Amino acid sequence: MFKKILSPAPVSLNAGLLLLRLFSLFLMYYGYDKVVNFSDKAAYWPDPLNIGSAASLSLTIFAELVCPVFIILGLFTRMALIPAIINMAFAILIGHTGQPFLAREHAFSFLVPFVVLFLTGPGNYSMDALRRK
Repeated sequence: MFKKILSPAPVSLNAGLLLLRLFSLFLMYYGYDKVVNFSDKAAYWPDPLNIGSAASLSLTIFAELVCPVFIILGLFTRMALIPAIINMAFAILIGHTGQPFLAREHAFSFLVPFVVLFLTGPGNYSMDALRRK
């Protein structure tokens, strides 16, 4: 009995991956906030790629608002995770530089599930799995 509970069954593994993908809904809140307040934020947004603050903010919005849609659906998941992972790494290393760890906590809390999903794939409950069939 305990062996069955402790061993990951395909159903529970795929359900867990689905929950990790659904976690991206929370990131969309931050992306939406950036869209609504674009003109205010563009003036002071960090520009680590030297492409302009507005362009950097646009890339951040893409990573936080568009990519999560693909991650949640499990459609082109690994490709959608790349901008999301880069965005969270930039947030940790550049966006919140000089701030205490707790200010970087949100970025870490998104980065870890994104890296796990990148390594494991979206699971069977995804559009990618349907495309493979």
